[in-house]
Formats: sequence, structure tokens, C-alpha cells
Amino acid sequence: MIKQRRRILPAAVLWLCSAVSATGWTFDYVPAHQREPVTVTATRTAQTADAVLASMTIIDREDIERQQARSIHDLLRGAPGINIVNNGGPGKSTFMQMRGTETDHILVLIDGIKVGNATSGTTPFENIPIDQIERIEIVRGPRSSLYGSEAIGGVIQIFTRKGDGKTGFRPTFSFGGGSYGTLNGSVGLSGNSKQGWFNLTASGRGTDGFNSCSGSASAGCFSSSPDPDRDGYRNVAGSANAGYRFRNGVEIGVNFMQSAGKTQFDASDPFSGFISPNKSELQQQVFGGTAKYAPMDFWQLNLIAGRSKDYLDSFNGRKLTSRFNTVRDTISILNDFTVHKDQLLTIGMDYQNDQVDSTEAFTVTSRNNWGVFAQHQATIASFDGQLAGRVDLNEQFGTRLTGGIGTGYKITKAIRLTANFGTAFKAPTFNELYFPISGNPNLDPENSRSLEFGLRGKMDWGSWSLNVYDTRINDLIAFDADTFEVDNINQARIRGLEAVLNTQIRSWVINGNLTFLDPENRSSDLNRGNVLPRRARQSFRLNTDRQFGKYTLGAMFLAEGERFDDLGNTRKLDSYVKFDLRAEYQLGKNWRIQGRIENLFNAHYETAAFFNQPGRNFFAMLRYQP
Repeated sequence: MIKQRRRILPAAVLWLCSAVSATGWTFDYVPAHQREPVTVTATRTAQTADAVLASMTIIDREDIERQQARSIHDLLRGAPGINIVNNGGPGKSTFMQMRGTETDHILVLIDGIKVGNATSGTTPFENIPIDQIERIEIVRGPRSSLYGSEAIGGVIQIFTRKGDGKTGFRPTFSFGGGSYGTLNGSVGLSGNSKQGWFNLTASGRGTDGFNSCSGSASAGCFSSSPDPDRDGYRNVAGSANAGYRFRNGVEIGVNFMQSAGKTQFDASDPFSGFISPNKSELQQQVFGGTAKYAPMDFWQLNLIAGRSKDYLDSFNGRKLTSRFNTVRDTISILNDFTVHKDQLLTIGMDYQNDQVDSTEAFTVTSRNNWGVFAQHQATIASFDGQLAGRVDLNEQFGTRLTGGIGTGYKITKAIRLTANFGTAFKAPTFNELYFPISGNPNLDPENSRSLEFGLRGKMDWGSWSLNVYDTRINDLIAFDADTFEVDNINQARIRGLEAVLNTQIRSWVINGNLTFLDPENRSSDLNRGNVLPRRARQSFRLNTDRQFGKYTLGAMFLAEGERFDDLGNTRKLDSYVKFDLRAEYQLGKNWRIQGRIENLFNAHYETAAFFNQPGRNFFAMLRYQP
């Protein structure tokens, strides 16, 4: 049966590619290499994607709907530089690792507001509703020189929906269902005029799920006999985005997003009187405001302020077992000075305050951080340059200095060579510092330095890029079995290569990427030389789509290499191949129906030991969008 599947898979891929020579049809989808999106995350200033020196990926609403993604980890699985670890399906803990760094080495923003749980240091991607998302910008490589703590691996910024910018009122609607008792739906209304805009979106998602954990007394869900039941998930979310541009040039905007979910999972085996939870209630809330004004022709002033909340209550039955609620307030002031038509100077200030409310007895429950930074971007002939430096004054860890430098050279009009170097740091989380028994209040921040070289090109037939990088991380925080607490005991050296290709051949739109990763543990203990856990050392993803009149067919092929689940490299997770098919039919001018078969060949795979992933499943959706 396995050999038969191995023969079917290449045949399916060849079938998809065989129509390249067929007569083309008009394809409504605009390929990535033909778009000119404006980005803001890589430099905290507005730039076209082609001008950015950093390695980055942009995913917009059109991509989300074309891929028929139903969650963020579904959308980003196999994306360049991204490794996904999921604990058992929809609504279960989902962690992202960027370029082999830890999951808490990624800084996450929603509409410019820094989010995440201050106790764990991670962002619950599983509870961010994809129906509320307009665009995602992924910047790979250190960005502490602009953003401060956490941006060792990179930055992910999520933008909520703002509408399509067309004048008038425009409603949207979607509803669908499929395997595992899954139902999804959303409604939205946007409006635009010459000076103002708004968007309102509400969504809901529910699934009966599947058995999330196969069980082990020493790993996975820490249960020797887990419940063989389905572990479901429910989510209700809404977002609002509005703005107005006054005649004097002042522009203001407000944004709000809230997501509330309930998820079920298998309880751990009880020990020492500990009551293990078997369900959690999650809530995320982000509220922010922006103001933009140009006091003078050469001076652009931007103000961003907001509050993010991350709540997690866990239960066993109806009994509350733990609560980890955090609130983060942030303020940013950015000044862009055009000192020359080809030179931009940015000077900015950030303030952050984290507060914790928990059933655990944290000895410290709040912390603030002030940061100031400056960045100079310049273009001289065929050279582009970027120089940035930042000083952070942390209430607990004092002064931290970070910097970054990047350069680009146009070898030809279509080919560009880039080089980037940056340092970064991450302050320890409240759990690492103060969690009872295992916390260590004497921890130092983690520090890193990264070097990257890249080559990229953009031609009539498509775009491509090739990047190699080397990252060294010192004072990595890890659990010390000898002292039974976390400590700065680890070092890591991560080397990697990323290749990306976007093209259109006849009527086939093809997006592919290939990653080779060498994440080596460089600590002085017995684990020295081992592979850092849960990182796939090879990954390949190919997305392809073609339109035939009112029909659109697409497929995704994903292959990831083996990985280890533990620091000792004793528990291996096998490599896997996953193949998805999707189709769409245009019912009318504004209506379309979509269908997707995920994991067509029913591959069994794990990204964390003993936590199951979905088998073959189907989902169909009806969409309305004028």
C-alpha cells in the first residue's frame, strides 16, 4: 500500500504539471511576482517589497482565500523559514519557529500592536481567526535593532481586514462545513469614501475534532491511557477597523479585534495531588489607535498606541485549575525625516508595560521597558544601505544595545545581491523567572548575532531568491535537570539555506520554496552536537493553481524531513509528505463555491511526539464578495 502511494504521488504531481503546454485561459489571480505591495514591518517605514533588504514573505487576503486556509498554521505550514509545531489539531497549542530559533524568539504584531502572553512568551496563533486577517508580513532575521526584545528569529505582523478600498458599501459572506463535524462562517461589511473607511467582520468556527493525543506516560500529553474521545474546539471572533483622513493631512485610525475560544484535550496522569486540566478557555483582545501627520514636507510623524490582552483559563470539568492572564500596553512614536530624495532618517521611541494576573504565586507581576532607536536608509547609485541601532532600558535587566546593518547591490536591473548583519536579545518571561519550583529570578537575557547573504531576481517570467544565513545564540534559556529549574545553560548555532521561486507558466501559477536547516545544540553538556528539538532539517512546499473558465484547480505538495522531539535526540519523529487538492467554481459575478481535500493520501505524521494530526478530510465553502 505504501509503495502504491509512492507511485500515485509523483503521478499526481506530473498530472498537475502536464497541462503547462495546454492552451492558456485568463487567470484572475495576480501572481506574487506581478504585485507591488507596500510593506511596513521590515523597516517600520513604508516600502515596496522589492526595496526591502531583509528576507520577507507577504501573504494577502487573495492568497488566503485561494489556498482555502482555515487557520494561521494551516496557511503558514511550509512557508519559507517557518516550522510549525501543533499539539493535536484545531485550537490546540500551536508554536512557530523561524529559521530554527525558539518559538518565543518571534515578535508578533497585530495592526502594529505587540501581542503575546507575557508569562509563556508565546503567541496563541491557534486562537487568531483567519477570517479577520487582511495581510501577513513575515520578516526573517533579527530585528531587535528596531523592535527590541524577542525579534531574534524575526517578526510576524498581522493586519486585520480594512475592506478592498473601493468606494461604497460592500458586504461579504462565507459559510462552510466538512469533516470532523466542522462548521465555519463569517460576515462582514466595509465602506469607503474619498477620506474615510471602515470594516466590520464577525466569524465563528466549530469542530468536533479528533483524538488529539495517542498518549505516553513520559511525553506528549503525559498520559498513559488518554481518553479515546474527540477533542473539539469552538471560536467566536470579531474585528473593527476604521479611519479618516482630514483635509489638513492628518490621518487617524482605530482597530479592534477579539477572539474567544474553548478547546478540549486529554488530561495528564495525576501526581502529587495535581489536578490536570482537560479543557481551556482562551481570549485575545487587541485595541489600538494610530495618528499620522506631516508637520513639514520633510517630516512625517506617526503615533501608535494600544493594549493587548491574552487570557488563558484551564479547567478540569468545571473546576478552575490555573489562570494566566496578561495585559500589555504599548506606545510608539516614529519620526521619518527625508534628508534627501534618496535618504530617510527614522528616529523612534517605544514604551511597553506588561502585567500578570495568575493563580500562580509570581513574586513580580509587572515590568516596563523603554526603547529608543534610529535608522538611516540610503540609496547611492546601485547601492542600497540600512543602518539601525537601539537602546532598551528594561526595568529588570537594565540597558541592552542592539544594532543592524544591511546593504544591497544591483548586479543588473533584475538581479540584486544583499547582505545583512544584526544582533538581538530576548528578556526572560515571567514563567522562566518566577514560576513556582522551576523559575529562576537570576536569569540573563538571551543574545544573538546573525549574518545573512542573499541573491534575488525579478524577471518577466517570475521572481526568485536564494538566502544563506548563520545565527549564533548565547545564554539560551533551558530546563536544567540537575537543579530542576531553568537556567542560561545552552548555546546554539543555526545555519540555513532558503530558496524561493514564484512564476507563471502559461496559465499555471507556481509558488515553491525549499529550506535546508542545520540547528545545532552547542551547549557544554551531553547534548552538545545534537539537533535542536522539533526542527525539520529539510522542507519543500509547492503550490500551483490554474483557472479553466469558471473553474479553478489547485494543489499543495508539502514534504518535511525527520526531526527529534527532545534535546537528547532519543525520540525521532519521521519525515512525511502531505498532498492537498482544492477546487473552485464561479457561480456568478459575486458568488463562488470552494472545496478542498486535505492530506489526500491520509499520511500519518506528528510535529510533536504523540500528538495526532488530521488525516484525510474534506471541507467546502460558499463565498459572497462583490
